[in-house]
Amino acid sequence: MTEYISMPHAATITRLSPAKINLFLHITGKRTDGYHNLQTVFRLLDWGDYLYFSFSDNAVMSTVDNDSDANKLCHQLLILDGAETITASIEDNLIFKAAHALLTSAIQFKKLPQQLPLMKITLDKHLPMGAGLGGGSSNAATTLLVLNEIWQLNFNKNELIKIAATIGADVPIFIFGQDAIAMGIGEELTAIDLPDQQYLILTPDAHVNTAKLFAHPKLQRNIATLLPETITNQSNDYVQTLSTPYHNVFTPVVTSLAPAVEKALRYLQELEVQAMGTARMTGSGSAVFLPLDASVTTDKALLAKWIEDAPCVGCVVRSL
Repeated sequence: MTEYISMPHAATITRLSPAKINLFLHITGKRTDGYHNLQTVFRLLDWGDYLYFSFSDNAVMSTVDNDSDANKLCHQLLILDGAETITASIEDNLIFKAAHALLTSAIQFKKLPQQLPLMKITLDKHLPMGAGLGGGSSNAATTLLVLNEIWQLNFNKNELIKIAATIGADVPIFIFGQDAIAMGIGEELTAIDLPDQQYLILTPDAHVNTAKLFAHPKLQRNIATLLPETITNQSNDYVQTLSTPYHNVFTPVVTSLAPAVEKALRYLQELEVQAMGTARMTGSGSAVFLPLDASVTTDKALLAKWIEDAPCVGCVVRSL
């Protein structure tokens, strides 16, 4: 039986739920399970949402045993605040899905404690949805990491990555927690050491359904797979500038379907010579970004003018 107790002296853990960008994004083929194999380099940013996890040792519920129902436990254990407008049902929210997946694994592997603290998770949303910045996936990963700690489930990083992959393709990179080459559906991760970088990011108010993009007849799905060693050694071809064979296969499709994305990307392309970088889209859109040379980042007035003149909301962010 759940014992709901107020938490006047609750502890609160605050975590940045960071954004990601894809420096390039290839589709290398379709899988037998219906998903597509991807190849990309993820960069994590020092910009994102914030999650607040409030709990108290005095506000706990007793779990019946390791045969408990994960869905029921989630509803009993969690209060989710700040995410009401994201999904129609709490069960569709990626934060809830992350908690559910974590409890499901704890039950499966007989790791469910006899008591668990009740949780209030508050989302302070900054990243636009459907922008290719991984906001929801990052929220899910942050939830996995923090609840694993608070609930003392003791899953290691590799185990959490496996749990993360069941939630969504972009969730594992945020558990991995560093820049990485990604393959498979995004769960095969190889760390890569990249130089510190700043980016001008624009977030046009546009969204193209991901399923529609994957079904689009002009989407290139047969890019040759590159060895991780090759990608590491050729970082100069995609970090600051973008050279063949590196590109984002979704860019021509998205820009043809979403004029706002095409306009934002074209604006950044006009700044390439000054920024000494190649503008590009992240993920399946709609956000676009321009890598900035170090000589440009010191000119705050110039950056402010670029943001002011942009056709949509923009900001300058740094790699994490």
